Amino acid sequence: MADAGSMMSMNAERKTPPEHVVLGKLTSPYGVKGWLRVYSYTSPMEGILDYGEWVLRHRGVESRYRLAQGRLHGKGLVARLEGVDGRDQAESLAGAEVLLPTAELPELPEDDDFYWYQLEGLSVVTTEGVALGRVEYLFETGANDVMVIKGRDGESIDARERLLPFLPDEVVREVDLEAGRMVVDWDPAF
Repeated sequence: MADAGSMMSMNAERKTPPEHVVLGKLTSPYGVKGWLRVYSYTSPMEGILDYGEWVLRHRGVESRYRLAQGRLHGKGLVARLEGVDGRDQAESLAGAEVLLPTAELPELPEDDDFYWYQLEGLSVVTTEGVALGRVEYLFETGANDVMVIKGRDGESIDARERLLPFLPDEVVREVDLEAGRMVVDWDPAF
């Protein structure tokens, strides 16, 4: 499963595909020549450097920058953007989100691979047809990805929040993006 941002389903609760997915964040200046520390949400983390043009969203404003250079540095990443030549300019971009137009995401190699944004908002039902709620978001652990499923009164068995491992064929039995639905092999008592 890829972790970058789907199809509109019949259900009005389902989110429309986002125009952009968030690839990471610029955290702080690095040095005095315009470099910035980058926190990447891609897997592997240096995958963010594969995109030559970044859309930055900062304080509600979006702007485009070309990536001039980027590299691993210690346990993280640093990058320099074209036109950002000094520490003050870099400081003004600290906190900006790094976006990529959804249309520019690479095509996934398998039909059963998904970007996280495609799974968010799907209704989740058990193999017995018990509605558990909707996928609120996902996060990565060392062992596997985890889905946060939030129940809603009147829409699911209860209003609980559940953490389910994203394990295709074991827990996740079916994902139907067009129907906005995921079938899981899961005991509702958990």
